[in-house]
Amino acid sequence: MSTLLWLALPYIALTSFLVGHVWRYRHDQFGWTTRSSQMHESRLLRMGSPLFHFGLLAVIGGHVLGLLVPKSWTEFVGITEGMYHLVSVTAGTLAGVATAAGVAILLYRRFTVSAVRQATTRGDKVMYAFLVAAIVTGMFNTVGENLIGGGYDYRSSVSVWFRGLFTFSAQPELMTGTPLSFQVHNVTVLVLLGIWPYTRLVHVFSAPVGYLVRPYVVYRSRDPQRPDTNRYARAWGDQHE
Repeated sequence: MSTLLWLALPYIALTSFLVGHVWRYRHDQFGWTTRSSQMHESRLLRMGSPLFHFGLLAVIGGHVLGLLVPKSWTEFVGITEGMYHLVSVTAGTLAGVATAAGVAILLYRRFTVSAVRQATTRGDKVMYAFLVAAIVTGMFNTVGENLIGGGYDYRSSVSVWFRGLFTFSAQPELMTGTPLSFQVHNVTVLVLLGIWPYTRLVHVFSAPVGYLVRPYVVYRSRDPQRPDTNRYARAWGDQHE
């Protein structure tokens, strides 16, 4: 079972992630989209989307630091285990809370706004289930294990195992002794990576940097007598004058 979960599954998930994106780009470019629902509802979207996206970026950054940077490197530059633990738990908790709050708002919007709910596919529901599970188990590890609990040094086990995957020297036995919550989190994330290319999550790799500073897409009224006073429409017009 340890070989299946911590050796076979990671390579299956990573292969699906890489090959799936190539296949999707070559055969489904018109479906390579987040399927924006802004026209159906925008108030909750404006609150939830920034929280989720910026929080998730911070979470990913923390994982990159914790999983890819060996403990010996941080100790070499003078970062003690106590300092690392304090920064990791504090930043991880803040990023996790922002991500969890954002996804909660987006899910509330998706299932309470009729038009958005009708645009939700079966694949979306599966994706959201694994995404929420990954966030919840990750928050439990950060807050439950490392903040409230006695703490767990995942950099001596999970991080070493993870880096070994890329050098084809993974040690699945390192994962068998980790807390159950870490194992569930890792399996959930691996499954999420495996299904990633076949969901709306592909838009992560197609959003231009300019999206961060451009005005919102303007949805104009069909009524020619109705004056267009939307501030985003004015911003778009000013940008092209």
